[in-house]
Amino acid sequence: MNLKCSTLIPLAVALGAVLTGCGKKDDVIKIGQAVALTGDNSTWGQSEKNALDMEIAKINEKGGVLGKKIELVAYDTRADATEAVNVTKRLVSDGVCAIIGPGQSGVAIAMTSVTEPANVPFLATSATNPKVTVDDKTGKVRHTAFRTCFIDPFQGTVAAQFAAKTLKLKQAAIIYDVGSDYSSWLGKYFTEEFDKQGCKVVASEAFRSGELDFRAILGKIKGSKPDILYIPTMQKEAALIMKQASDLGIKAVCMGGDGWASPDLITLGGVAVNGSYFVNITSLEDPDIQGFIKDYRAKYSNDPVMPNPVMAIDALDVIIDAITKTGSTDPAKLTTQIEQTKGLQTLSGVFSVDPATHNPLNKPAIIQEVKDGKFVFVTKFVTQ
Repeated sequence: MNLKCSTLIPLAVALGAVLTGCGKKDDVIKIGQAVALTGDNSTWGQSEKNALDMEIAKINEKGGVLGKKIELVAYDTRADATEAVNVTKRLVSDGVCAIIGPGQSGVAIAMTSVTEPANVPFLATSATNPKVTVDDKTGKVRHTAFRTCFIDPFQGTVAAQFAAKTLKLKQAAIIYDVGSDYSSWLGKYFTEEFDKQGCKVVASEAFRSGELDFRAILGKIKGSKPDILYIPTMQKEAALIMKQASDLGIKAVCMGGDGWASPDLITLGGVAVNGSYFVNITSLEDPDIQGFIKDYRAKYSNDPVMPNPVMAIDALDVIIDAITKTGSTDPAKLTTQIEQTKGLQTLSGVFSVDPATHNPLNKPAIIQEVKDGKFVFVTKFVTQ
């Protein structure tokens, strides 16, 4: 499904829709979803929407919230920042009281140009860049921006500490996408922490989005003799890099971030990705979510693509908690209440919001290994 805004709705009209209340005319509670349903990120987006559809159906069967049924209003961002702004305007105009998503940092940052003046909160599912919730120009928290996932500094730190402390690796080479904030910043945070651990980054090579042949930069890296190859990219690039590194005889252990968490990594990389590790927000083997996994498999006859579905349900839990505690669907009231969330039991665990950053507090990371064509749970990892 690829939904576009054929006509841009003036923000003033959108604001008026918000002020009338969330879904009053239809006697439903409208919750928006800004999600990539088509394009390279659709693997996660479609699974995320499936999870929300399933969870909302359960809630509605039990009577809904405040005596009203929940209606999910989902539009396709295509993981594109410009389209996401149009989608957000449309959601605000539709009268949603809060928005779940997006999963991409650049898309989330773009959305704040609409959510901030409209005072409609959103909870990003896997947008891990710190700039999503804190404006780097002013240093101030973005009032309406929250997230249910951890942030890149934490993820990069986890990868470096796991590589140094658990795998006992000492020399790293990094390959990153210079056109991606996600990739560039993860490389930076990994480097800073790896240095703190008394280890060394012996090579760092950049490429531009869309490149498919990495043999030249891998040839440079091979001479530096790394024992870990850190690849903070999305699944397609990571798979191709590992396959080409294997062809060139590079023996380093490969490691990446949550952008690897797609079956495409294995489909494209084949045996070359076996033995690699990546940091994730959750996994299919996480003991806290086995009831959800069972229900999802029963309904859709396949596995949810992690971590977005779980993070989306966490976001739904937070929004419903805010609606229940305020007795309201007024977006401004929900924004204030979400910031005060503390000790809430969500799908993935106990959830609290840091008011200073709008990030979750004390959220552990999952380490997964690619083994025999599967993603295998290794451990929950908390930084030291």
